[in-house]
Amino acid sequence: MTRHQNCQTLESARQGNIRALAQLMTRAENYAITEVDVISPAAPDHPRTACTVIGLTGPPGVGKSTLISCLIAEYRKRGQRVAVLCFDPSSPITGGALLGDRIRMQEHSDDPGVFIRSVSSRGHLGGLSATARTMIAILSEIEFDRILIETVGTGQSEVEIASIADDTIVVLAPGAGDGIQMAKAGVLEIADLYVVNKADQNGVHAVLRELQAVIELGQRDVPIVTTTASRQEGAAEVVRALEAKRKSPMT
Repeated sequence: MTRHQNCQTLESARQGNIRALAQLMTRAENYAITEVDVISPAAPDHPRTACTVIGLTGPPGVGKSTLISCLIAEYRKRGQRVAVLCFDPSSPITGGALLGDRIRMQEHSDDPGVFIRSVSSRGHLGGLSATARTMIAILSEIEFDRILIETVGTGQSEVEIASIADDTIVVLAPGAGDGIQMAKAGVLEIADLYVVNKADQNGVHAVLRELQAVIELGQRDVPIVTTTASRQEGAAEVVRALEAKRKSPMT
């Protein structure tokens, strides 16, 4: 595939052709294109839209996908275009990604302002995949306002997201026994925001107390927001916390 052909496909995707965008993402996932092939300088008469990359990480079962679905709805209320990359563990047989994330977010499938893609990590350590940067570059060129990234959720190796995302959310929940251990094991240093999901369940106050103790031990002022994503509660507070973080002179 030549650079000219890639540029043609990219321009088609900019015009709203979802098939063209999907083709670009497939090329990226198959290592057929790189960041260099898609990044173009912004023209003076067409400044590029500021794109914010938000990473969500945390142990399995804490409700990251449900929370992302709520965040999509919140950003769409604000008139912002949203892209989502869900990095899934690879099948050891086929190498294909699990599609459970898409099922949870299917209510947004008919919204032209939303693009959702499940991506196989293909055994890549760090919670993402080797092609993550290229995919993000493509979505940025298409001028999405927010790119939400869900990592594989396997623990300590998730710190890679911090090198890619503008903001990193660590999601925990009552009953996720390894959640606080995960925070202690290196993820604490990358968190810009903690979200304790499933706040309607027993044990949430214990999680909050232990998390606060971990934060104080690390001597970092990381805000905590509670959500109940299954009831569509708390997404607005998450967005406001991220906005406050960006406005802070310390960031």
